[in-house]
Amino acid sequence: MAHKFEIYKDKAGEFRVRFKYNSETIFSTEGYSSKASAKAAIESIKNNGPEAETEDNA
Repeated sequence: MAHKFEIYKDKAGEFRVRFKYNSETIFSTEGYSSKASAKAAIESIKNNGPEAETEDNA
């Protein structure tokens, strides 16, 4: 699968989520104190992302 979410621990010990496409990181989230919060962030992105509007500030 070309797209995937990856949960990892940063140097500060916080859990973060990366969204990757073909091994390239497209975005990463803020740090979370628990893995459950990182998983909840993934679900929020999945549920709310498809309907999110695009803001073009160019």
